[in-house]
Amino acid sequence: GLGAVTDLAAAVSFYKKAAAHGSARAERSLGRLYEGGLGVTQDFAEAVKWYSRAAADGDAEGAYRLGLRCEAGDGGPADYAEAARWFMKAALQDHAGAQDSLGYLYQTGRGVAKSYSEALKWYRKAAEQGDAGAQLRLSLAYSEGRGTVKDEEEAFRWIKKAAEQGNADAEGILGAMYYAGSGTAENPSEAARWFRQAAMH
Repeated sequence: GLGAVTDLAAAVSFYKKAAAHGSARAERSLGRLYEGGLGVTQDFAEAVKWYSRAAADGDAEGAYRLGLRCEAGDGGPADYAEAARWFMKAALQDHAGAQDSLGYLYQTGRGVAKSYSEALKWYRKAAEQGDAGAQLRLSLAYSEGRGTVKDEEEAFRWIKKAAEQGNADAEGILGAMYYAGSGTAENPSEAARWFRQAAMH
């Protein structure tokens, strides 16, 4: 309602004041507001400006969000090399989302030299921090023996973690692994449970 709009306008005003004092968190928050068009007109260029300032001030989330904007291209061509640069900056600060995104760039060879072992390294870091997408990708790597030795038990371990966080793809794969007895004992009732869970999304 109107109250929420007024609150957002007040938030924009507050963040602009804080950003003027060099608050990286405020800079990042302004970026989020401009990216989402919350309390301001949606403006990706303005979002990038604020994310850039936050990233320059050492904010990992700002660097990650800047990487996502570079990857998206915002109507122009995607700049994967620049995305990789910002993901790396955030990933080195233990940002799980950036580690997962960086892993994916290494897996696909976008903006960086293609390397399954590098992809795996970053997926593992993100997966260990509980990132469900990274857990899924790590599981698939173990399942297919990509960048690592094939290991069905490790594949099962990571897919289970992702499924337990509600990742729909992981739920379906976990059901299939229980059904086939891949990396675990065959368990038709568990298979059915996870297939049902996946179908609910």
